[in-house]
Amino acid sequence: MFGNAFGWPHLIIILAIVLLLFGAPKLPALAKSIAQSMKIFRTEVKTGDAADGTTNAAAAAAPPATPAAPAAPAVAPDADPKP
Repeated sequence: MFGNAFGWPHLIIILAIVLLLFGAPKLPALAKSIAQSMKIFRTEVKTGDAADGTTNAAAAAAPPATPAAPAAPAVAPDADPKP
């Protein structure tokens, strides 16, 4: 995706910045909380698909809903059209 613009030197610099921002003692707790969040997200996605009874392919294949036609403008009953 990024080609040669994003390589190992950039990753090392980003890792050093993260280490400075969060500190070494907080990194394991941060990694654990991210892993728990990912696990919860995956289970919710799976249970959401099972509860709906649809899959992503079935939802993508469904035709889009067509909007209702706009209502015709109302004409006042006492107004006479002039030719």
